[in-house]
Amino acid sequence: MTSTQSNLADLSRFIFRAPKWYTSLAFAILLAALAGVAAFDSGAYERTWRGLFILGRDAWEGIFFIGIPTVVAAFGTAGVDRFVGGKLTPNRSSLLALISEVVVVAIVTAAAVVSVFTGLGQRFVFDALVVALASIFAFRLLVVMAVSGSSVLVASIPASLQTAAAAVLLFIYGGTLRLLSVGGPVVDAYLQEYLSRPESAPAEFSAITADHFLLLGITCGIYALAVYAFVVVVDRPWRRSLGVSLLDFLRGFIGHVAEGSRELEEFFRDLGEEAIVPVSVLSFRTAGGDEKARFVLPMIHPGPMGEIGGGNFPERVAADSPGLVFPPHATAGHDFNLVTEREVDTILAAARRATDGITYTADATRSVRVTSGEASMLGQAFDDDGLLAATYAPGFADDIEYGVGLSAAAEARTGGLDDVLLIDAHNSNDGLEGPDLGHVTPGSTRAFDMIEAAGTAGRRLSTAARADLELGVAWDETPWTPTEGIGPLGVRVAVVDVGGQETAYVLIDGNNMEPGLRGRLVDAITAGSPVDEAEILTTDTHIVNSVEADNQVGAGIPWDRLEGLTCDLVDEARADREPVEAGAATERATVTVFGNDRTETLASHANAVVAMGGAFAVSVILAAVAVSILIFLFA
Repeated sequence: MTSTQSNLADLSRFIFRAPKWYTSLAFAILLAALAGVAAFDSGAYERTWRGLFILGRDAWEGIFFIGIPTVVAAFGTAGVDRFVGGKLTPNRSSLLALISEVVVVAIVTAAAVVSVFTGLGQRFVFDALVVALASIFAFRLLVVMAVSGSSVLVASIPASLQTAAAAVLLFIYGGTLRLLSVGGPVVDAYLQEYLSRPESAPAEFSAITADHFLLLGITCGIYALAVYAFVVVVDRPWRRSLGVSLLDFLRGFIGHVAEGSRELEEFFRDLGEEAIVPVSVLSFRTAGGDEKARFVLPMIHPGPMGEIGGGNFPERVAADSPGLVFPPHATAGHDFNLVTEREVDTILAAARRATDGITYTADATRSVRVTSGEASMLGQAFDDDGLLAATYAPGFADDIEYGVGLSAAAEARTGGLDDVLLIDAHNSNDGLEGPDLGHVTPGSTRAFDMIEAAGTAGRRLSTAARADLELGVAWDETPWTPTEGIGPLGVRVAVVDVGGQETAYVLIDGNNMEPGLRGRLVDAITAGSPVDEAEILTTDTHIVNSVEADNQVGAGIPWDRLEGLTCDLVDEARADREPVEAGAATERATVTVFGNDRTETLASHANAVVAMGGAFAVSVILAAVAVSILIFLFA
């Protein structure tokens, strides 16, 4: 992951789940009641019970005049939006209405405080209310356009409901109709009877004039133009460089973080391109022919986040085998994220084809440890097939690029190995800060260190003596959750015994590890048991990154507890050892991934929107507000 991509990943701090519609509405009604008590003054308190009555009346007026428009918007926006072809759900609609109510209450409250200390009077408060209602119209318009992909004119219909509902109530209970002549004495009398209720409204409403409604319409028009200008300007670089719309990205991102929808996958599918990836399988079976364990290694990246694309690939592949599945991280970066979860099925199908083509044998070599520069590689051969695990610990590294992995695997095969499963152990990183995040790229010193280590390991393994093979496995889901950095696969251990030498492969379902933790676990395993060699692997599952971008193993859990659990599992795996046969095979799968440099381009554009779009949005808002003030001053 590059620093640009890490900035994009850090947006995961904004991830939340939209509350149920009734939760949003309940909070909105409570807020409206409190605002009513603060805003309306029904008279002096004569006695306690009388005071409670007046307090209740003030709360009811707040619910009626502030809460009713929110309720109308909560129920109506989703229905109207879907009627005109949109995608708003009741949960999102209610949350949007609640946020809009908060904005209105905040602006009006601030205006009321200013009026008290400046003597501007009640008209100033209602002038501020006009600005508040126009502001939430603009905010709702932007959200509806982003979520539903509607044009500005179509999106204006559902976006205007909350503002329109509030305006209707103000018109009726402010007695505005008394100031207008609509169609003669008879018509006016009829309308006054049914559409004018000033006597039932708080006294403050007497400050409302017909000008307020005219100004509201003009202000909403100005704000709508501002929203349209903002969207056009910010969206242009996305369409020009990526051929997709910023609104498509926002719609998918909002849907994913708010309700866990798959809308973001549709955006990634339009962005992606086809790629051919090797899918390698190393399978172990007992003498009776039953599969005991399986290492599955497709050269993809399990991202981008949460369960989007291949983010939950490890759990999917683990459920696709009768044996205990080990899906460690392969040598591939974010450019090889699967665009949709459906692509996982293609990978699983290739893994099944590879398994069907395996030729099993009981011959294996002892493991060897090879170092070259910063790279350390643990390798073991099963007949003529190799399993290699690369790490840069105690140094810091993140993803190893696809091209580097292909070159290293090819170098290992030149020594005489056939199929090679090259694992990126992905087990030591210092977070997402700084310009260099340890991304292993072609042409770098680290890339050549790994390629040379793979070549040396391949030559040593191809000529090493073979002996009978035993395998033991153990697994614990652990008490930890993705919010603590551990995915649903927990911790899995395979102990391989060849000629009396024991090698432990520990797979933790997480995304990289805190610095120093890998070394501590390896030392604990090799010092506390007859195990001669050990390596700690992670799956790089991105299901843990729905919470924060660098939610690494060890950041949210006690190290001593993980160490104790790991050592116990190693002991269980040793006790589980039995003679097995092993074999490996590789198939190729054609899948749609993000594509070369697409991740970097997307990250750059998204970061630019966050950095420059915020400043541009402030400029647009200030310009719109300035025009509104001029209109109010000279109206």
